[in-house]
Amino acid sequence: MSSASEGRIRRSSVSLLTPPPQCVTLLTDDGVPVEAVYEPCTRRSGSRGAAPADTTAIVVAHGFTGAVDRPAVRRAARVFARHAAVVTFSFRGHGRSGGRSTVGDREVLDLAAAVAWARELGHRRVVTVGFSMGGSVVLRHGALYDAPAHAGARPGTDSADPGAYADAGAHADAVVSVSAPARWYYRGTAPMRRLHWVVTRPSGRFVGRYGFRTRIATEDWDPVPLPPVAAVPRIAPAPLLLVHGDRDPYFPLDHPRMLAEAAGPGGAELWVERGMGHAENAADDALLDRIAAWATDGTTA
Repeated sequence: MSSASEGRIRRSSVSLLTPPPQCVTLLTDDGVPVEAVYEPCTRRSGSRGAAPADTTAIVVAHGFTGAVDRPAVRRAARVFARHAAVVTFSFRGHGRSGGRSTVGDREVLDLAAAVAWARELGHRRVVTVGFSMGGSVVLRHGALYDAPAHAGARPGTDSADPGAYADAGAHADAVVSVSAPARWYYRGTAPMRRLHWVVTRPSGRFVGRYGFRTRIATEDWDPVPLPPVAAVPRIAPAPLLLVHGDRDPYFPLDHPRMLAEAAGPGGAELWVERGMGHAENAADDALLDRIAAWATDGTTA
């Protein structure tokens, strides 16, 4: 559900006045090392030279089999950096991060670590943008991590879910979910049936490890994490944008419509993109630019 081609992070060709990317290893609350990259905003006016506190940071959550160095992720980061500072990272089991992929469960802790890092760097406003598996993770993260001003305002979360009642410093101020599923265990399309084979079968996990550089956990979910459709109503009052292509081969349009309906009146904005396929590979620069503009609306970044 993400690019399988490889390539390491390249230095930006933007003016030398722009600081180079900062690469670090973050440690999640359950002790998994996660590789992450921070890139300042590259816009030539307005935010150039502005303090982090005055600019938005966008934290990008990639799709399954993606990583911080995959071309589609780097392209998204470059477009987003025209509007905001950008944090990209590799989920557990992907790229140079440790651990094994739980395909959207414990990954909420990886995202929380990346968001908390953006705040440690000085950004007061942080927006999460997730694609496919990352899209489901940003929805759950948005439901589980409260802003200080809204602590206790949302319905209670499942305490078995990792991140429930977590430190408010890891919360998102707005959430963008692209090409996300509405429910778990969906097998209604051929690509999703192939994905389940990769995740659940030993031969499939072998292909995932050596074909897609993705190390997948062998254990079943226990307990089953909060599904995206149940997470969406708990994101408010943070703004939520749902983006989905009308030619998505993985999840048909009933998925984003179910999510939008679950958000309730005014709870989410839904963009159905004509001719778009799935996730970060299918999102063209124009769409990424619009997403970044939505994410930074009303800010100096």
